Amino acid sequence: MAPLALDRSSRAWVLVATAACLLPLLVQLPGDMGAAISLVGATAMALSWRVKVPGWIRILLALAVVGYVLSSARFAFGRDTGCALLAAMLAIKPVELLGMRDARSLLGFALFAPFATFLLDQGPMSLVLGLSGTMLALMALVRLSEQESGVSSSEAGAALRATTRRLATVSRMVLIGLPLALAAFWLFPRIASPLWGVPERAIARPGLSDRMAPGEWLDILTDDSPALRATFYGDEPPREEMYWRGPVFWDYDGRAWTQSGWFRNLPPAEVVPSAARYDYELELEPTDRRQLVALDLPLAAPDGTRLTLDYGLYADRPLSNLTRWRMQSAPPRRFEPQLKVTLRRLALRLPDGFNPRTVELARQWRRRHGDGPAGDDAIVASALALINDEFAYTFEVPLPGRHAVDEFLFEQKAGFCEHFSSSFVVLMRAAGIPARVVTGYVGGYRVPFGGGYWLLRRSDAHAWAEVWLPGRGWVRVDPTAAVAPERIYDTLDDRGAAGAAPGLAPVYDMGDWMRRGWNDFMLGFDAVRQQQLLQPLGVDDLEPASLIGLFGLAAGLALAWMLWLSTRGERERDPVLRAWHQLGRRYARLGLAPATHETAGDWVARVVAARPTSSGLAALGARFAHWRYAHPDAGTLDWRRLVRDLRSHRP
Repeated sequence: MAPLALDRSSRAWVLVATAACLLPLLVQLPGDMGAAISLVGATAMALSWRVKVPGWIRILLALAVVGYVLSSARFAFGRDTGCALLAAMLAIKPVELLGMRDARSLLGFALFAPFATFLLDQGPMSLVLGLSGTMLALMALVRLSEQESGVSSSEAGAALRATTRRLATVSRMVLIGLPLALAAFWLFPRIASPLWGVPERAIARPGLSDRMAPGEWLDILTDDSPALRATFYGDEPPREEMYWRGPVFWDYDGRAWTQSGWFRNLPPAEVVPSAARYDYELELEPTDRRQLVALDLPLAAPDGTRLTLDYGLYADRPLSNLTRWRMQSAPPRRFEPQLKVTLRRLALRLPDGFNPRTVELARQWRRRHGDGPAGDDAIVASALALINDEFAYTFEVPLPGRHAVDEFLFEQKAGFCEHFSSSFVVLMRAAGIPARVVTGYVGGYRVPFGGGYWLLRRSDAHAWAEVWLPGRGWVRVDPTAAVAPERIYDTLDDRGAAGAAPGLAPVYDMGDWMRRGWNDFMLGFDAVRQQQLLQPLGVDDLEPASLIGLFGLAAGLALAWMLWLSTRGERERDPVLRAWHQLGRRYARLGLAPATHETAGDWVARVVAARPTSSGLAALGARFAHWRYAHPDAGTLDWRRLVRDLRSHRP
């Protein structure tokens, strides 16, 4: 028997549902990769509509898209690589769409895409797009069943009614399973760590890096996606004092600044904090790295993290999901007032043969201002004065040559924080002042909703310098602020989408506040919060055994709900069939119940033979069969009158 071919309506439903399932996954892939896979998918769908693609072309197409994805990921395997391969293979799958079996296979594979999306993002938009794709896939499966049963919806107005009916059917399926899904989300016992490891991303998400080299910061400085949110409990520091400390760079090879990895195993340096104290909670967006940030300087490392010698903060696990950290910070009065000889050497080290003009200028300043604390202060002031008088802030900077700092200080005299901080530290080291580069975020934008919190975007990433001065220790110096303070402490009204349309700032604020609520309500529901679930009802803590029992009870009620809705679904959908079944139950009281194998005509004949006095049953049976099975124009009959007659008939 030849396989059933797809009609135009079924094919359209399958292709649209596949595209809808693929969309949320494509959005989470890198832009160029997502666009390329989208183009391949559109081409495959167009080909499947018109011609049968030969097998050798399908093999070449599969090899091409797999090769493209792997080369784009530099042959590194991770969550994003696997999801991109799934998207690519699903995009070319429509070239095999011939019959009913192919359609069901394509929809089955398509349903993997919305779920794979949550390996990359758990935001509300991913949920909405994923749910929409899943609903369309289920509606497409209903359409395939209709074609197999011979249901047509080609006449005017019928297509819309059929779509509405499919949507109602699928929505009812979702309603049936919703209580069980909610019970599993709220009550299924959660553990603090996963049972198995999920591979990391092969392509890193934007975030603070463990190195700083020319040109590598442009992507993050032009990215306005959220990086973190900070909620203060009590006093808040002035915005110009909000330096969120991240990686600290000591090593310089003439081009790139990098961390000294062995610092992570040393205890934090001595710090004498000032009287000011700030208590706050950070909500960090995923970065797939272990690096955290903290308001300069954190007083202690929260659980699950550790402080390094230079007060970098690192988590025990990669930050692959949204995380929250409660911390306290205080500005330092003295930060490592005694610098060990080894660290001093490291903070003065410069590579040989680089930036000779910069080195000579620093030595001139040292000869002019002399040694000692006064000379150090004068050299710092001279460098800031030079930058303030002659330099400009811009992203339009060419990649430097061998002597990057010389080119910046004596030729270009324009750049952004990467150039200012790097050149300043090189100047200080050449003058004999220990210095290092600190990166992180600066400033923030206060969102007034939800009690008020501070939003920092990736474009708020910043690099500044720390110099070591006798009696004070490490002191923060921000050379970029000397030339462009408005760029350091700007707000959303000054840039990005809200800057282009200032009147829409409240809309953006409300949108971020809603995203924060989603993070709190959904993504932040962890094992600790689950244990505290019933505290408002006086239950202080749920033991695992109690939680399992509560989940079992809720799941049992949910399954009962599913069974009840499932059993009543058929009779609610067809009032004629419901009335016919009621008639059968009335005769069942006389021992004449319809058998499951009997047709309507056979049952009526058996009842009339047993009870000749059952007048009218034969006519009712004929009318029911005529309505239900026999006549193509049965839909034009008066089914309401048939229902009334079936309900009024008595044995």
